[in-house]
Amino acid sequence: MKSSISGALRNHKLRALGMLFALTLATGIATTACGGGGGATSSDATNSSAATAPAPASTRLAAASVARVLEVPQALADDPFDQEHKLTVPPGFGVRLWARVRGARFMAPAPNGDVLVSVPNSGKIVLLRERANDVPQTFDYATGLHNPHDMVFHRIGDVTYLYVAESNRITRSVYQNGETASGARETVVADLPDDSTPELQGSYGHELKNIALSADHKLYVSIASTCNACVSDTVSDPVRGAIYQYSADGKDRRLFARGLRNAEGLDFIPGTNTLWAAVNNRDEIRVPLDVDVNADKVSDLGEIVPAYVDENPPELFTFVRDGGNYGWPFCNAVPNASMSNLDVLPDFDLNEGGADFNCATVDHASKGIRAHSAPLGFSFLHASNIPADYRKGAAVALHGCWNCTSLRAGYKVVYFPFDDAGNPGAEIDLVTGFVTDPESRAFWGRPVDIIPDGKGNLLISDDYAGAIYQLYPKP
Repeated sequence: MKSSISGALRNHKLRALGMLFALTLATGIATTACGGGGGATSSDATNSSAATAPAPASTRLAAASVARVLEVPQALADDPFDQEHKLTVPPGFGVRLWARVRGARFMAPAPNGDVLVSVPNSGKIVLLRERANDVPQTFDYATGLHNPHDMVFHRIGDVTYLYVAESNRITRSVYQNGETASGARETVVADLPDDSTPELQGSYGHELKNIALSADHKLYVSIASTCNACVSDTVSDPVRGAIYQYSADGKDRRLFARGLRNAEGLDFIPGTNTLWAAVNNRDEIRVPLDVDVNADKVSDLGEIVPAYVDENPPELFTFVRDGGNYGWPFCNAVPNASMSNLDVLPDFDLNEGGADFNCATVDHASKGIRAHSAPLGFSFLHASNIPADYRKGAAVALHGCWNCTSLRAGYKVVYFPFDDAGNPGAEIDLVTGFVTDPESRAFWGRPVDIIPDGKGNLLISDDYAGAIYQLYPKP
């Protein structure tokens, strides 16, 4: 495609955005941004524990501000939990180590209150069953899977299915209440691209898949990019850096949205068919503006400057429109003061000056999250039993930056309050403290996913420490 925004409009945008970026550098303000999804029970699936659990007393919506010692049962006090750790949480909450699962990634609450945890590197799904006055009982619920990642329970008529996103396919099984092992698995979507796809020759940067199912029984599958930024993914079949829609039985495939580099989290606002996604954006971005980022009195246009890379482009937490294009890899989101309705600029490497793609046609992301925060799993909490003031919003797990100059991006859980119209407000911290020294890059945990457990608590998975934490109401 050969089109570009007019020179006058483009130059005006560059000047305005350049001034905003210069102000950010001068004041040292750390812009914050976006979130991600997956792992929640579909709105069609019933959750018996959620239906019967008493709702805890309301806690006023507040950001994390209270340092709590992480409570660790003796049975789980192995490295790194053989020493004291503190996490900062909102007033009215405590936090404990609930279970240990090595390589824990995404989670899904079963209708009876059990919790499933995917372990892609081991090819299995672990089931955790809570026990009174003891740590959860652990079962290998499913084994021999091909990089299992996201999981969703979904009810169609009188049948509850468990859908599992493997890297090369989507499978489902009929769920029997209280089962500790998966029934026979049916492949509903086959031949998804992963590192076994011949044309990719064993190289696929983001092969793990994420899914969501809507109340009208549509299956949504995120097919992430193979690369940091490349044109080849935009012309592949299926398109990568995209979300596809299928019927619940895997038929009627169609491209739903594109330009989403790595949509890790997918979820619907409860009671709606409004899809949201948390997206990991690109690394090593070149400065697209005629500005002096490093204060050496020379323009840094087209250069890779660590100070710019650290803050650009923001991650995305966004409503996903049917037919939408969110820009990757030709256009990059730009942070603004509110991190809302993000503007975009042409990518210097693949679309210099807008010569190959018209960025004026790109959908603007609803919210941004600080660049390289790596949002993974998120859950809308509208239908949960957590304290009432947190029930109208989304909690997002930020896995954290692996290649920034310091560990100030991610490594925490954040929360976005939503208004009655479904619009997200300003991001607040929900759980922090996994990084002990950002400058020396010292940390002990990396959040992956967050789900409500049906009993008024939130569960947070951590693939680095091999842990599941429980954030619970505490007087």
